[in-house]
Amino acid sequence: MAALFIFDIVNRRALRRDRVFRDRTDDLDFLNDDQLIARYRFPRQSILDLTDTLRDAIERPSNRSKAIPPHIQNPEHQVPKRGRRTEEDKAKIFEISSFPNVLGAIDGTLIPIQGMSGDDEPNYVCRKQYHAINVQAICDAELKFTNTVVKWPGATHDAFILANSNIPTIMEGQNGWLLGDSGYGLKKWLMTPLLNPNSQKEIAYNKSHCKTRNTVERAFGVLKARFRCLHKTGGSLQFNPPKCCKLIGACFRLHNKACSDGLPVPEDEDIQELAHHNIINDDQPNNEANAIRRRLIQRF
Repeated sequence: MAALFIFDIVNRRALRRDRVFRDRTDDLDFLNDDQLIARYRFPRQSILDLTDTLRDAIERPSNRSKAIPPHIQNPEHQVPKRGRRTEEDKAKIFEISSFPNVLGAIDGTLIPIQGMSGDDEPNYVCRKQYHAINVQAICDAELKFTNTVVKWPGATHDAFILANSNIPTIMEGQNGWLLGDSGYGLKKWLMTPLLNPNSQKEIAYNKSHCKTRNTVERAFGVLKARFRCLHKTGGSLQFNPPKCCKLIGACFRLHNKACSDGLPVPEDEDIQELAHHNIINDDQPNNEANAIRRRLIQRF
């Protein structure tokens, strides 16, 4: 009986499946730049540059358990170190569709995250009825983001995020303005569209405003086309809100690098649909801001 038992154990061990180890082949060795961009959004040299920047943060102290080398780890999920801004990075006036003195276009966008429990859970349910982070961002004419606020739950109104950011303080001393949609209140430094244009000049103002402000919609669309984890079609970020905010911020900075490097946008993407985010603000514009907008309409 004991012999049969031992025989059965030996046979079971013989039939046991061999362990399968994950293939950690270095893609940089056999994929060309087009293939790397399609898979990782960056060519070989950019990935190596990012690796050098991040090496201290992501390299394991030893090779124990066959740690993945830094340059094989997916760059989409890494956070570049912040550096001092150069003159080229600072806000520039850009002019599109004859709209003068524009320093940037501002908007909010919803980034889906996993569901959660707890007292804060309702605050993360956005107006589209899913859990999200509401991100405020300003972009320039090159679709690069010059300022981002990545910390507010999805139910937070765009106007509230703006009021509680450093943008009002920064813009008070600027010779120019931001363009925002009707989700924001009209301010001396923030021009919004007219809800009910009544003349040809007002209609022309709205058209010029829309075409110029559309840069931020396109920027969000390109961002989400590059990093589908930021859009509902890619699922949702499966982490707690603080970590989700770090990942979102990393994607924004990687997007800026991709724009600076002139990298292509993923094909077959509906950029405008990816960026869709429209709300209305019911606040009445203040008299001084309204006068500025009126002079702008009459003059240009």
